[in-house]
Amino acid sequence: MTQHQRLLIIDFGSQVTQLIARRLRELNVYCEIHPYNKVDDAFLQSFAPKAVILSGGPDSVTRAGSPRAPEALWSFGVPVLGICYGQQTMMQQLGGLVEHGHGTAEFGRAFVTPTTDTLSILDGWFADGREQVWMSHGDHVSKIAPGFQVYGTSPNAPFAVTADPTRHFYAVQFHPEVHHTPKGAKLYENFVRLAGFTGDWTMDAYREQAIAAIRQQVGDKKVICALSGGVDSSVTAILIHEAIGDQLTCVFVDHGLLRLGEAEQVVAMFRDNYNLNLIHADESDLFLGKLEGVSDPERKRKIIGGLFIDVFQKYANGIEGAEFLAQGTLYPDVIESVSFSGGPSVTIKSHHNVGGLPEKMGLKLVEPLRELFKDEVRALGRELGLPASFIGRHPFPGPGLAIRCPGEITTEKLDILRQADAVYIDQIRKHGLYDEIWQAFAAILPMKTVGVMGDGRTYDYAVGLRAVTSVDGMTADTYPFTHDFLGETMTRIINEVKGVNRVFYDITSKPPGTIELE
Repeated sequence: MTQHQRLLIIDFGSQVTQLIARRLRELNVYCEIHPYNKVDDAFLQSFAPKAVILSGGPDSVTRAGSPRAPEALWSFGVPVLGICYGQQTMMQQLGGLVEHGHGTAEFGRAFVTPTTDTLSILDGWFADGREQVWMSHGDHVSKIAPGFQVYGTSPNAPFAVTADPTRHFYAVQFHPEVHHTPKGAKLYENFVRLAGFTGDWTMDAYREQAIAAIRQQVGDKKVICALSGGVDSSVTAILIHEAIGDQLTCVFVDHGLLRLGEAEQVVAMFRDNYNLNLIHADESDLFLGKLEGVSDPERKRKIIGGLFIDVFQKYANGIEGAEFLAQGTLYPDVIESVSFSGGPSVTIKSHHNVGGLPEKMGLKLVEPLRELFKDEVRALGRELGLPASFIGRHPFPGPGLAIRCPGEITTEKLDILRQADAVYIDQIRKHGLYDEIWQAFAAILPMKTVGVMGDGRTYDYAVGLRAVTSVDGMTADTYPFTHDFLGETMTRIINEVKGVNRVFYDITSKPPGTIELE
């Protein structure tokens, strides 16, 4: 199997370490994130990186026992880039000095100006005399290590950019990976170029590699896959089907909480277009029956999650000879993060583990996407021929419309919600706005209001609309619809959806974890 050129990111606990990896993957460079306390001399030798990046972190290098890079790194013979805390530990370990406080902390936007010396990692910078960067540091380098020179300064960071080009050691006090450093991507591009990366990490190459790995792992055994119709599970299913064909059976659990026509679309796409072995487990009556009278959002989630496991297991048990369970686990779900206290914590999300099904069913896992970020999964989906309209779909929660129906769930409310949501999304598509929006949805509010429609009095439900933009899934801002668009959309919903007499637009901005109502 082809071995890609590899870059190692040593994680010191920065909240944006994953963004470093995403910037590098965008440059077709394969990289992995590993916590500092797992990277020793032996790890370096076995991983054999072509270059190393030291991330930022919340600790202070002035504290006794604070995290350090392995000493073997400095004689390993590959280019090293230190970022924020990474710069500071590089300086401290190589004979420089880092101090705490003294009025040189910087948080937020700053501007770096160049010195008279030029540096290849800064090619394309300083065309206008200075560059905007994003700073986040309390400590500061007060003395650079022997062999280093200064190539950029900011008002509170006299050593904002330092380097020892002879040894290919580079260090910056700011964060190039965030969007608030506009030319940060160019800095990373320069770094990987001088490190000799050829950009061999492509989804075409990954597709062939993953297919070979699936065939080697599975052999002639059978695989079952929980297909939700979402991007992750769908790309997983298509990739595995391409590798082993009819050895794969997908189970689509229909809990009755899907959008208008969604179940039919999933069945048509995967059973008819791709000829997958697909079991459509329509258990909507079971789910809605168990949810009757339940208003608490956490109870809803637990009921839906528990029933999903039971239903999936019932249908999967009918597939004779299945030894593997396929899951759409992604790279962010398996990265070990570093806590503030320095201890690693595994961050696998429970919903990607299908509620513990592998343990319950005694199945071995097939996780062909576990090395990929979400945008790479979409790129792989395009490689596999999935329609662009499907690949670019907005995120949809596992518990489905239960999230968007606060209070008790009823068939009447779900029908109203489906129709209102369909009109809203149709409007967004007709106006060519769908791809500009990260997520848009309608929600039926847990109240009825008095209204007048024509000459009659109404007492019907209110519907809320939400649409947000997001650059990287870390934060979200309200999408700025025009007044005309909102007026036209609200009029359509009230006219076309029986049971609605009032529509609101939510203009709050929230982290994506709380974008959904419950």
